[in-house]
Amino acid sequence: MKNPSKRILAFIFAGFFCVTVRAQDLNTLGVSLLRAMTTNLNGTGIHVGQPEAYNGDNGSTNSWEVNPTNVIQPVALFTYISGLGTSTSYPNSVGDWSSHADAVGDYFYGPAYGVATNVAHVNNYDANYYVKLSGPIPNWSCSLSGANSSDMIVNQSFIFGSVPSQISVAAQQAIDSAYDNYAATNHSLFVSGAGNGGSVCPPSTCYNGLSVGVYNGVSSIGPTVDNGRCKPDITAPGLAGLTSYSTPYVSGAAAVLMQAGLHGDGGSDTTNAAADLRTVKALLLNGAVKSLDWTNSTSSPLDARYGAGIVNLFNAYEQLAGGKHGYNFATNIPNGSAHPPVVMTNSISAWSGWDFNTNTSTSSSDAVKHYFFNVTNSVSNATFTATATLVWNRHQNKSSINNLNLFIYNAANSNLVACSTSLVDNVEHIFLPKLAQGPYDLQVWKAGGSTVTTNETYALAWEFFSTSLNALKNGTNISISWPVYPDGFVLQTATNLVSPVAWSTGNPASFVTNNQNVILINMTNANQFFRLQRP
Repeated sequence: MKNPSKRILAFIFAGFFCVTVRAQDLNTLGVSLLRAMTTNLNGTGIHVGQPEAYNGDNGSTNSWEVNPTNVIQPVALFTYISGLGTSTSYPNSVGDWSSHADAVGDYFYGPAYGVATNVAHVNNYDANYYVKLSGPIPNWSCSLSGANSSDMIVNQSFIFGSVPSQISVAAQQAIDSAYDNYAATNHSLFVSGAGNGGSVCPPSTCYNGLSVGVYNGVSSIGPTVDNGRCKPDITAPGLAGLTSYSTPYVSGAAAVLMQAGLHGDGGSDTTNAAADLRTVKALLLNGAVKSLDWTNSTSSPLDARYGAGIVNLFNAYEQLAGGKHGYNFATNIPNGSAHPPVVMTNSISAWSGWDFNTNTSTSSSDAVKHYFFNVTNSVSNATFTATATLVWNRHQNKSSINNLNLFIYNAANSNLVACSTSLVDNVEHIFLPKLAQGPYDLQVWKAGGSTVTTNETYALAWEFFSTSLNALKNGTNISISWPVYPDGFVLQTATNLVSPVAWSTGNPASFVTNNQNVILINMTNANQFFRLQRP
């Protein structure tokens, strides 16, 4: 193409604008439950960005703008920015209306269907102005010369074309570097759609952002073609099964979680740490709900289709509210040495929580931070689910990342239970659905020797739980209950346990009381069996 400003090759577009969205999406995302359990968590105070690519509405070649009326927001909420200038009015001369932009805005901050319904301001950009691509096709260079550092969350429901057919690996890496450098400097969290089919596409391939797939849709999948990194990071439901509309759900969740962190919901004196993009990212990934076919490996921490799973804002918030808890012990060991658990003198009482800390290695030693947990309850032989997520950034103007790993040891017998040791990802993730009771040492390890930097700041989120299902007689009904946290469970019933068991989800709607989900089911003389299933 002759004009470098026209080189955004594709955007993730449904082909129509649908004003109806399933209320079930907000239930799946944990948004409905969060609103039932808390007040005023709606993105207040968070400035967001929304770059949009052209979609040709009304025959215009300059259609990228949100119409405030269509997303039920005041004109004053928006600033419109393109190569033609800046405007705070609508309509204006710097761009034209886009149905795609409206739909994205609806799910991001629209009061009817959105997650962050009270954001402080929206900078709506022409994406071809926001990000500049230059140089010969397909080996572009990239700069974010149109970006605004006031944007704390940036939703990007567009892609630069499928990899590698329309863009080279070198160009992808140039795009990734531009975004990573900007995020490291300006602390903006970029939330980008993975694409609709094929390999995951830039800009969602950047290290420091969140790449979003669509659950039960046509999402592009990982790993990245440059060096096999895990992307997408997370998934969400989306209109028509497209990532254009799963992405703003995650952007909205990030905005609400960042608001909660700045408000102090993560504990006193932690607002900067709680709202850091690394903490927000770690909490969202750690709170995600796994599908039954979710899988990962030691060297590939996230599922190539689902990332960490389906985003759940309520779970992420509960882990934020569990508070910031520092490590119990720190050790430095000779490069490459074993690092079994040290003597466990005390433990972290919060089984859902987070930390924001720094690990420092040397030329001759690796560094280990130890987090101790005594995972047990009064139920004999109860098993637990454990999830832990470690996140750090690629540093500004660096082509590589520091090598951090995540380990969990049984502190009683020093056996390694699980680890996440990717050499290319700046995310490590452990998921253990059947963890036995006992004392555990969760370790954040940083390689010494030749490193990008001696110090590395990281965010760590964790969750240990054992969910119980209770049944009590309530008049002529059976009252079935289970804890509201963690969210994502569905009650299933069956009349017998003869294989194959015909489990049904056709139960009455649940209600919440005393931090319990409750369903009332009519008693009968027939057998009834119950179980919880995720998702």
